[in-house]
Amino acid sequence: MTTYSVCSEAFDVETDLNGLLECIADSNHETRSLQADYVNDLAAGVDAFFLLFAGALVYFMQTGFAMLCAGSIRSKNVRNVLLWNLLDSCGGGLAFWAVGWAFAYGGQDDGSGPKTFIGNTDFFLMNGLPRMEEWFFQFAFACALSSIVAGTVAERCKMTAYLFYSSFLVGFVYPVAAHAFWSTNGFLSNTTSQPLFGSGAIDLAGSGPVHMVGGVTALVAAIILGPRIGRFYDDEGNALEEPGEIPPHSVTLQFLGTFALWFGWYGFNPGSVLKISSGNAGQIAALAAVNTTLGACAGAVSAMFTSTIVERRQTGEWTYDPVYTCNGCLTGLVAITAGCATVEPWAAVVIGIVAGWLYLLGSHILIKLRIDDAVDAIPVHMVGGAWGVISTGLFTTAELRKLAFGSDDHIGWFYEWGRGSGNFTLLGVQLIAILFIVGWTGVVMGIYFLIMKKLGMLRMDKIEELVGMDISRHKGAAYNENDNPRKEDIEELMSSRHGSKHGGSQSGKTP
Repeated sequence: MTTYSVCSEAFDVETDLNGLLECIADSNHETRSLQADYVNDLAAGVDAFFLLFAGALVYFMQTGFAMLCAGSIRSKNVRNVLLWNLLDSCGGGLAFWAVGWAFAYGGQDDGSGPKTFIGNTDFFLMNGLPRMEEWFFQFAFACALSSIVAGTVAERCKMTAYLFYSSFLVGFVYPVAAHAFWSTNGFLSNTTSQPLFGSGAIDLAGSGPVHMVGGVTALVAAIILGPRIGRFYDDEGNALEEPGEIPPHSVTLQFLGTFALWFGWYGFNPGSVLKISSGNAGQIAALAAVNTTLGACAGAVSAMFTSTIVERRQTGEWTYDPVYTCNGCLTGLVAITAGCATVEPWAAVVIGIVAGWLYLLGSHILIKLRIDDAVDAIPVHMVGGAWGVISTGLFTTAELRKLAFGSDDHIGWFYEWGRGSGNFTLLGVQLIAILFIVGWTGVVMGIYFLIMKKLGMLRMDKIEELVGMDISRHKGAAYNENDNPRKEDIEELMSSRHGSKHGGSQSGKTP
């Protein structure tokens, strides 16, 4: 039934035309209001699904970390490191539910309130439920962070030490960094009404508060924990003239982990836009996906060919290192994470190329300093994360910052020169953000690991390290070698085949 037919029954067109017109106008207004409510409700549902889907992709990165770590170490510790990665989700998830979310985002307002160092409400999600999809998305971020350190401390860190560290990092250290960058009351936030120096830091998805926090933690842990036996020192503690080679037991798992992480990054970066129900949000998320792709590609190619050229100059041989290629790809992904929504695609390629070079340099420096990192998490996440924060301060354009964050007062330093100003504000804030992460994470985690070392809770016994954690603590090896054929059976098979070549089949049968 049309609006006119309904109103014409109540008002006669000849005797009460004004009443009829008012009825039609009121009905149309009510219809438009209902339509607006429906559209808003639909948009909220689409945004919620977008975050849930993106969060699931980010959580899938746990598979990538697990496979990468497992492949990068010796087979005698595979069960151990896989269990660690599972506990990153379990222990870390409980810690983020209990206090982590509250410390990161609890009590934030519309940005008009005072700056705060840490959140103070919503513990155990009890003081008024937040949007559940936001909690899930941020939980996936927090768990990804804690897995960064697993490979660095693998093969020598005690089980209890790792579980305590993971919960502490996810429940306290990371939330403070996340609060500083992403809470509307954080001192580095660009969404507050009075951002630092009128700009605030730009880090859409976490080159700083996620990857640098994990990388700095890995560095501190590696220094305090010490290297694996046989890497830089023998089992008596004597320094080796040359670093000992401890090769990965499965390059296949390393590649599987790299692909899984790259796949998950499409939730990590585009998902950090947080909404998808508007044209602008879709445009920002699409740019983030494109730049994520280009940063990964450029980082992998840069690391592989640069290492090939260096090897050629040193040995005269052309070689192509698959591990350097994987880690160059991951460093490119880490580096583009901060500026994926505010830099042009060509700049993403430049950022990825430099990230590949910085990874190789960082990995080389670690060996020179005798710091043992089985998966090179320190150059990938700490060095790559720092470059990501800095490069955002160099390459952010006015148009893209305006689109993503609503302001173009302060942009990348290279573009500021194009304005004729050389304004250093954004780059300066980015450098302050790096110093904050290094200072906060390094000091707090350093004290934490030193206390655990003093209490004898950090490093496993020498004999357990030599035997491996799988047998000493996890009821057996990861791979069942008992299923392998016996040596004498293989010799009998080969002997029978040799005999059949010269005297026919001994069994009288043909294969």
